[in-house]
Amino acid sequence: MALRCAPWGKFSSVLLRGGLHQSARSSSLLIDSKEHEFLRTDLKLEADNPGVFDGTWGGEGEVVTSYSPINGEPIARVTQASVQDYHRTVQSAREAWIKWREVPAPQRGEIVRQIGDAMRQYKDPLGRLVSMEMGKILGEGAGEVQEYVDICDFAVGLSRMYAGKVLPSERPNHALHEQWNPVGAVGVITAFNFPVAVYGWNTALSMVCGNVNIWKGAPSTPLTSVAVTKIVASVLDQNDLPGSICALAQGGLDVGKAMCADENVNLVSFTGSCAAGRDAALAVQSRFGKSLLELGGNNAIVVLADADMKMVIPATFFAAVGTAGQRCTTTRRLIVHSDRYDEVLSKLVAAYGQVRIGSPLDEGTLLGPLHNQQAVDNYTRAIEDAKKEGGVIACGGEVVPGAGYYVKPTIVTGLSANSPVVQRETFAPILYMLKCESLEEAIAMNNGVDQGLTSS
Repeated sequence: MALRCAPWGKFSSVLLRGGLHQSARSSSLLIDSKEHEFLRTDLKLEADNPGVFDGTWGGEGEVVTSYSPINGEPIARVTQASVQDYHRTVQSAREAWIKWREVPAPQRGEIVRQIGDAMRQYKDPLGRLVSMEMGKILGEGAGEVQEYVDICDFAVGLSRMYAGKVLPSERPNHALHEQWNPVGAVGVITAFNFPVAVYGWNTALSMVCGNVNIWKGAPSTPLTSVAVTKIVASVLDQNDLPGSICALAQGGLDVGKAMCADENVNLVSFTGSCAAGRDAALAVQSRFGKSLLELGGNNAIVVLADADMKMVIPATFFAAVGTAGQRCTTTRRLIVHSDRYDEVLSKLVAAYGQVRIGSPLDEGTLLGPLHNQQAVDNYTRAIEDAKKEGGVIACGGEVVPGAGYYVKPTIVTGLSANSPVVQRETFAPILYMLKCESLEEAIAMNNGVDQGLTSS
C-alpha cells in the first residue's frame, strides 16, 4: 500500500549540499521533590535553567515554566532565547563550522558514535523526563532516546561511505570527480511529541556531513531540549571541539521566525503541523534557502476479508492508541472490508475497554495524557464534529475527570471517507472505522487525504 519513506536517506542527501506558562516562581517545583531528584543528579537540571547554548550557557528571553501534563504541576523553569540571543548563537555556530567542516568525515562519525554512547548511558533518566514533560508512557520515552542511539549508529556508517561518482571526461587523460560538500549551518525546529528523536535524526546525520546545528526545541518541552544539549555538549567538550557545533536557542515563535528568515542558516528542518510547516517553508524559500519538512499524517490500516485478526487487533490498537494519538504516524483511519467489519469493531471495542489510563510514569500504564489543554480541546471538538456529521461513538469519546489532560481512546463509526472530520488530522486517540468492498476501493480511500501517509 502507500508507504511514507523513512527519513534517513532524505535527511542525508539534503544535508550534504505539556503545557507552557510564564514563570510562577511562588509554585513548588517537581524538580525539588525526592521522587524526581534524578532531574538534578542524572540530567544536571536545576530549578532555573538557561535555554541558550553556544559553547556557554545563557539566555535573556522570557522565563517560562514547564508543566507536566501528568498532573499539571510545574517541573522547573527555563530562560528562553531572545531574538538577539538567537543571532549570537548562529554567529558562534558559523565560526565553529570553519573548524568542524575540516574534520575528516570518519572522525566526525567517531564524535557521533560517542554521542550515541552517551545517549545509551542516559537512556533511562532522559526517557523518564520525556514522559514527565511530554506525557508518553515510560517505554515510549526510553524508546525515543533509543531512536537517537540508533540513528547515531547509522550515521557512523554513513561517515565512511558518502556517495560520489567518477565520470568519464571528453578531455584526454582526465576524469570528472563528484564530491558532496557540507551545507553549512542547519536550523532544527522540533515538535513537542518527539522532543529527543527528531533532533537526533537531524543532527546525527547533519554532523557527519560536516554541518553545524542550531536547535529550537518545542516551547512546551524546554527541559528536554536543555538536558539533551547538556549531554551532547559534554561529548564535544571531551573532544576539545566547539560546543556551538550543536547550539541551542530554546524559544518561541519569534525565534522560529527569525531562524526561517535568517540567510546565515543554510537549511531549516521543520517538524510540526502542515499549517505551520507551510509558513516555515515559504519563509525559507523567500530567501532561496533549503528546507526539510516533516509534517502531518492521516494514516490508515487496510483490513481485507482474509486478514489475520491476531495481527489486526494488536497492531491497530497500538498504532491508534500509542502516544495518545500524538504521532504523525498514528493510525487515524481503519478501512475494513464489510465482511469483517462487525467482527473487527467488536474485538477492538473489547481491547479498548482494557486500556489502563494513568500516569505515564507508572508501570503498566498504556495510555498517558494528551500534552496540554489545547490538545484536549481539539479532541472534544473532533468528537462533536464527528457526531454532527453522522458519526457514532462506539467507545470512548469522553475526557477523564481530574488532574492532568487525560481522555478516553475513541472509535467512531458511521462516517464516510470524505467526511471533513475524517479528512483532517486530530492529534488525539480517535480512530475512524470505514467500510470498503474491495482492495481497490480501500487503496483509493487510503490515498484520498491531503496529509502524509504511513499505511499497512
